[in-house]
Amino acid sequence: MVATSKQTHTNGTDIQAALEGQLAELRREVAKLNKSLATRGTEAVDDALDHADNSYRAASATAAKAMRHLRSQAHSVSETARENPRATTAVVAVVGVLALLAGMALARSHNGRDSYW
Repeated sequence: MVATSKQTHTNGTDIQAALEGQLAELRREVAKLNKSLATRGTEAVDDALDHADNSYRAASATAAKAMRHLRSQAHSVSETARENPRATTAVVAVVGVLALLAGMALARSHNGRDSYW
């Protein structure tokens, strides 16, 4: 009986030691996985930031180019208006009359309908 008890105790100790070894190995593997995930997460964030920075720079360059073009066109219109004040006045008057007629037409078509406002 004593031999059986010692044998059971020895087997239990061996099993416990084996389980503790496997647990330690699993902990090392989990630590490696955590480190790998952290590295990948950092790389993904860095890639996203680089992409956002590149997109911002491209949009900024396009906006600057568009602003230069608009400034140039506005300057051209301004110069033309200064050189031809009568024509400019006539164009502004025609646009004003057209806007007035469009407003009157919209108001007339809206009479009789319930107002949304």
